[in-house]
Amino acid sequence: MNLKQTIKLAAKSIGARKGRTFLTMLGVIIGLAAVIILVTYASGTTKQMMELMQSMGTNQIQVSAYKWSSRQDDDSVFNALYNYCRQMDDLVVGVTPSQSCWATIQYGAKSSRTMDYSDYDHYPPEVYLGSDQWAACNNAKIAKGRDLTYLDVQGNNQVCVLGSRAAKLFFNYADPIGETMTFDGVPFTVIGVYDERVDESTLTEDNQWYKQQNNFILLPYTAIRALKVGGSSSVSSYSTDFVVKAKNSAASQEIQARLEGFLKTLVGDAKTGSSYGSYNIYSQDSYIDSTKEASQAQQALLGGIAAISLIVGGIGIMNIMLVTVTERTREIGIRKAIGAERKNIIIQFLIEACMICGIGGILGILVGYAGTLIVCKQTLGIILLPSYGITVGSFVISVGLGIVFGLYPAIKASGLQPVEALRAE
Repeated sequence: MNLKQTIKLAAKSIGARKGRTFLTMLGVIIGLAAVIILVTYASGTTKQMMELMQSMGTNQIQVSAYKWSSRQDDDSVFNALYNYCRQMDDLVVGVTPSQSCWATIQYGAKSSRTMDYSDYDHYPPEVYLGSDQWAACNNAKIAKGRDLTYLDVQGNNQVCVLGSRAAKLFFNYADPIGETMTFDGVPFTVIGVYDERVDESTLTEDNQWYKQQNNFILLPYTAIRALKVGGSSSVSSYSTDFVVKAKNSAASQEIQARLEGFLKTLVGDAKTGSSYGSYNIYSQDSYIDSTKEASQAQQALLGGIAAISLIVGGIGIMNIMLVTVTERTREIGIRKAIGAERKNIIIQFLIEACMICGIGGILGILVGYAGTLIVCKQTLGIILLPSYGITVGSFVISVGLGIVFGLYPAIKASGLQPVEALRAE
């Protein structure tokens, strides 16, 4: 018997029992669609999370360092770090304090005190204190006006730059450049507005807090003195946390190694008992990598859970093929009596099982595509389609199910004795 004839016989057998065959396929269809939807959804959430995290800046090195002897307004640690990083200008993009405070922000009749902490659309802005290199370190770009300068920082100028959402909260569509805002009663002049660091149109209900990446106001870190005079108690006297921005991942590793030696000299080494301060260095990219690994593990878990339904569908295939063998016992006996070999019988039933799974696989892929479009649009707010690899892999898995779960019924059919098979009713 040639392959073409075997395929025709399998198609004829499937067509003769359309209803039963479709019900058998349902397990494969549902299982495959579930795998495609869940894996693609998990992949989409991982991708979206990575994009949001990278929008806040990559190749960041977080440095925490201070001296036990530091006094109020002591910024000697940062100045030393700043000057040392300037010597590595071939590796370093910028360095800035990483400090924030909550102050009462006032402009005209609008005050941060009256804003809604339960609504990210009306959440009060956070006040950041940074150097003239804060924007470079945090992936921020000026949309209008100008950024902080070295002279602003060194001259203790009372100026500020607004994040895009903070500008909208206080000024709506009016131009804020040149206007005066107060922070705990201390006046600061608006000199610029940053562009969106995070595209808010892509945010879903589950990650609205990312809007805060646009909802901030940047002051020179030397403004600590003015805020203290204004009576603010929510800001430390000096910064102990800093961000160093590397040019690339290779430079990041080199910078970390150099900073390790520098900070040992600056604040002492606790391991050798010469500590008169403390420091810690870690890369933001390592956090991003660990988050990515956790998301990939979740993706694999979701795919594994969905794959269980595929196994159930495979068992259904095996069951229906055993029923088919029983129904066609006499046919098998006649074929063996006229000289059909065992391998021909096995191939015939395997092809039939693979055809059922293959057709179910195609339908499952179609359902998976439709389900992915609906689920991702409703939950992530984006149009996302399964990747080429997932699509091809799904079809291969469906055909593989036919082979794995159709093998036992096929072997059982080929093992029937012709005499006993011909006696069957």
